[in-house]
Amino acid sequence: MARQLVDSFRHQGMRQNLVRKLKSKGIKNENVLKAIQAVPRHYFLDPAFVEFAYEDRPFEISAGQTISQPYTVAFQSQLLEIDPKSRLKVLEIGTGSGYQAAILEKMGAKVFTIERFRELFDKTKKLFEQLHSQVKVFYGDGFKGLPAFAPFDRILVTCGAPEIPENLVNQLKTGGMLVVPVGAGPVQKMTRLVHREKGDEVTEFGSFRFVPMLQNKT
Repeated sequence: MARQLVDSFRHQGMRQNLVRKLKSKGIKNENVLKAIQAVPRHYFLDPAFVEFAYEDRPFEISAGQTISQPYTVAFQSQLLEIDPKSRLKVLEIGTGSGYQAAILEKMGAKVFTIERFRELFDKTKKLFEQLHSQVKVFYGDGFKGLPAFAPFDRILVTCGAPEIPENLVNQLKTGGMLVVPVGAGPVQKMTRLVHREKGDEVTEFGSFRFVPMLQNKT
């Protein structure tokens, strides 16, 4: 039986407070802030955590993974520079709870997302079906991307990669962007790569903590 999803005025008010907090931390992109305001984060957490859903912190979910804190979601989303009128084709590596994918869809992107943990894939796919979302969810090794659906305008990696994954760079359109936390240790540098014919442009945007990107799924 599907879980009943309720978005009350109280939940909406909690999101409004969260948006104010994100603004105070430097998130300025209106498209990002509107998406954070619109998407009920508590849908993507266990019902037991609904009282904490709009705190700016990560939570553990199934399979030893986490739902990123809202600031991190907003920061990565802002780096993608998604124009809501452009219907950009975006690939997300690491579906997790589905919250980040839902934010990208609300921002106006056409979202493809891939998850390597069957438990998370099954749960999130059902949730998106219940929400009548157009997000396309795939089960498999995110390190390989989705070459059958490439090229993409944007690729977002929601786990720490030891280096910029060349497989994913090759699935970008010219002028496309890859946002990925890079680093082999517990702390990564948020990195944005712009794919250019004459050489990729790489910029770092501070330190973050992500679960590690896993490879070589059979």
